[in-house]
Amino acid sequence: MTPASTGASTTVGAAASVPVVDSRMAPGGPGYRRMSFALFLAGVATFALLYSTQALLPLISGDLGVTASEASWTVAASTGGLALFVIPMSALSERFGRRTVMTASLAVAVIVALLVPFAGSLTTLVVLRAVQGAALAGLPASATAYLAEEVRPKALVTAIGLFVAGNSVGGMSGRVITGWVAQEWGWRVAVGALGVLAVACAVAFRVLLPAPKHFTAGSLRPGVLFRVVRGHLGDPLLRRLYAIGALFMTVFGGVYTVIGYRLTEEPFGLPQGVVGSIFLVYLVGTVSASAAGRLVGRLGRRGALYLGGGTTAAGLVLSLGDSLVLVLLGLVLITAGFFAGHAVASSAVSKTATQGRAQASALYQSAYYVGSSVGSTVGAMAFHAGGWAGTVGVGLLAVVGVVGITVLGSRAARVAAVQV
Repeated sequence: MTPASTGASTTVGAAASVPVVDSRMAPGGPGYRRMSFALFLAGVATFALLYSTQALLPLISGDLGVTASEASWTVAASTGGLALFVIPMSALSERFGRRTVMTASLAVAVIVALLVPFAGSLTTLVVLRAVQGAALAGLPASATAYLAEEVRPKALVTAIGLFVAGNSVGGMSGRVITGWVAQEWGWRVAVGALGVLAVACAVAFRVLLPAPKHFTAGSLRPGVLFRVVRGHLGDPLLRRLYAIGALFMTVFGGVYTVIGYRLTEEPFGLPQGVVGSIFLVYLVGTVSASAAGRLVGRLGRRGALYLGGGTTAAGLVLSLGDSLVLVLLGLVLITAGFFAGHAVASSAVSKTATQGRAQASALYQSAYYVGSSVGSTVGAMAFHAGGWAGTVGVGLLAVVGVVGITVLGSRAARVAAVQV
């Protein structure tokens, strides 16, 4: 057999083969912990900033004199900005490097975060949030591409799960911090405090993240980028994964955009600080995202997606109750199912794409955050029209879509003998 087929390299004239040593990072190896913690902090900063206004929407509505659906644009603008710019940012990361783009993206995002508290109108606030989302677009796709290049394949799902876990911690801490700070000093001070936290995360990230050793610079030519993107969109497996990510995020974006309004209204009437603390259920997402690798090992990729979708649907149904206990239990299940499904789908994209990984991940992130924008806007509109049941209805339709696409993937796998 040839060296390529055996995985060994042969020296001319030597009788024995010399095994090829995989120099990529693995759990317990050099740099792995620093890398994991650095990207965990990047995930914290990304989600904390991206959704910094979500828990504060009732206060923003009152301060600026706008409706729930109008205030929801402060969330949709940031996620929409990310969705629009994630592919161009991924192209920059192919040319200038993952670490460089991630560092620049965080720097711009935290500067904007320090300006957000001074927004004098809803229009100004929405514009700043859109710029912030566009800046943050350099993080998600570059991070997963960095991991795909620098981490051994067997550890990739776990490594991406840790990054996604950082997202859940960021989303949770951002909402809890802003909830309690806003209760005492208002929403402007709350988002300012979150900006300071993000600055600390950005500095630590840059100090800790190891320099890439396996990055090869690509081209910035539009024609090359177009061919790579077209190739990814032409892959049926990747298209299914993109749709699954978008639908999962439609559920999550709708639920967490509206939940603050529901809990501050009757029959609950909770104060802002307590509503912010509800987001502690994000810790469940930290656990489920980190466990994604084990779920795939036991159930297979499609089995893990079915479990994530079923858990999310069960949570949506439970949350319809007028008991605070049932609502909280529903949020726990929604959060666990969403983060597990997201970690499984995003890691599958990184494994499937052998070339143009940044663009493959960028397309996933674009679809994912389009789902967030749609979920936050449509979920708020449904809440305005039909109350919480309307928001739940939107979420259940999205879960049906996840299950249906996964079923189609199962059938395609049987026909073409490929694994989703």
